Amino acid sequence: MTIAVIIPVLNECRCIGGTLTRTGALGFDEIVVVDGGSTDETVSIVETLAKESPEVLVPRSASPIRLIQAPRGRARQCNAGAATSRCDAYLFLHADTQLPSHARQALDRTLADQTYVGGRFDVRFDADRVSARMVSCLMNLRSRRTGIATGDQALFVRRDIFEQLGGFADIPLMEDIDFTRRLKRIGRLAPLRDQVVTAFRRWEQKGPGRTILLMWTLRFLYWMGVSPYRLQHFYGMVR
Repeated sequence: MTIAVIIPVLNECRCIGGTLTRTGALGFDEIVVVDGGSTDETVSIVETLAKESPEVLVPRSASPIRLIQAPRGRARQCNAGAATSRCDAYLFLHADTQLPSHARQALDRTLADQTYVGGRFDVRFDADRVSARMVSCLMNLRSRRTGIATGDQALFVRRDIFEQLGGFADIPLMEDIDFTRRLKRIGRLAPLRDQVVTAFRRWEQKGPGRTILLMWTLRFLYWMGVSPYRLQHFYGMVR
């Protein structure tokens, strides 16, 4: 089975280089970086690594890197990346998230079971503090209990299933919730306990407690039927 890693980016110059260097050494068949109109050095960093990947990354296991442009929006960017790849499965990775060293082996093992249509990883934050551990614990517990995953957890899915579902819905928020909701209706999602490590920066901006309250409020309103476009306005006001 071939697997593509798809990374949507927008002004991620602080972290994209490290993410590509690490991910490129894990043995995936390709990495597709989808830029949504960055105005910082993100594009030049990706272009440099794409040209130099055989030398910069680990020889014989380095994944080829491609950069494409797409309209801004995580759902649009992820769909655009998937549309350019002919791999058998896709893994959608945030630019500030690091996969475990055995991620490729974990996906090969999981997707060898045809009853799984996709899955996600557990998440851990890069900050060594009580609040970060608490938030990640709650995220993993919520995901395990509900079967719903978020983009922070590095979603992966078989290509034929992704195409059957029509990809991510073109909505400004909750595209990951919507997608996994639809995904679990047609098959099993693997809740891998292997951990990805993601940045705690977003949670620190307004404080973990306030951010948790915001996220839960948004998801509750979405569950109650409030449009993602209205939620985007609320999300923007809070940020």
